[in-house]
Amino acid sequence: MEHRSPAAAVEAVRRFNRYYTRRIGVLEEGWLGSDLTLAGTRVLWELGHAPGTTASALAAALGLDEGYLSRILRGFRARGWLEARPAPGDARVRLLELTARGRHRLASLEARSSAEVRAMLGPLDASGRDRLIESLSAVQSLLEAPAPAARPADLVLREPRSGDYGWVVERHGAVYAREHGWGAAFEGLVAKIVGEYLARAPDPARERAWIAESAGQRVGCVFLVRRTRASAQLRLLLVEPGARGLGIGSRLVDACIEFARAAGYSNIMLWTQSILRPARAIYAAKGFRRVASGRHAEFGTPLIGETWRLDLPALRAPAK
Repeated sequence: MEHRSPAAAVEAVRRFNRYYTRRIGVLEEGWLGSDLTLAGTRVLWELGHAPGTTASALAAALGLDEGYLSRILRGFRARGWLEARPAPGDARVRLLELTARGRHRLASLEARSSAEVRAMLGPLDASGRDRLIESLSAVQSLLEAPAPAARPADLVLREPRSGDYGWVVERHGAVYAREHGWGAAFEGLVAKIVGEYLARAPDPARERAWIAESAGQRVGCVFLVRRTRASAQLRLLLVEPGARGLGIGSRLVDACIEFARAAGYSNIMLWTQSILRPARAIYAAKGFRRVASGRHAEFGTPLIGETWRLDLPALRAPAK
């Protein structure tokens, strides 16, 4: 197969972008016939599907300038669509949630968007729809997979040493409190997971933990623990905010998959939250699939917990 040049690939993507933005009406002054911009509509959607998020987490997830996002949020408050409340355990953190009026506005926009997509898909038969969905999934997986060239050359994945387990608990508590407003209940859960792991003297052939280290500094961690005889569980994946975007999370998940396969597990399960989009993108790129979801408020904010599963026999070894 003849590969296209980088310049040809760039032009092909730009050509598609021009076509699709025109097709879905991005260039129109109001999105979906409303008085909202595309950015405003997306912020409204995020607030409706990730209740209890913070402005900083929202800006990071959407890649928006915080000043621009602040103006959008002020507009939502003025319309009575948005309310903010202090996070349990830290009144300095403000948790954002749509009001009943805001949820009603979002529902009307979602109904209009679904109607437009149904109209766009109308000319396709079942086979065409399946091909489209498979192609969209392939595009997302390819673009979300971290580039190997972006990985730091000095990254080391090693077993935890004295002091590392306390660092895992402390960093989970600090990072998630700052980015998502999760309270002491979450840090307590992390401490319980780590404590139970150490208390049972894990079998090194069936369970393992990794610390990611770069330039002598701890930048991430992950645990793989026994769930049942045939099933492992991936837990406590964390990458330091300053080290994200370098493929470290991908490397940590790869280590879990390789270890689980060698240990003879038939699948890996994990539990995550719908708002943790970077982690979910890694799981999807590795072949994990969401198998269940449900609302909860275990960490002091309303969340949607998700169970994901990877069937190891479905994996294929790289061609030689």
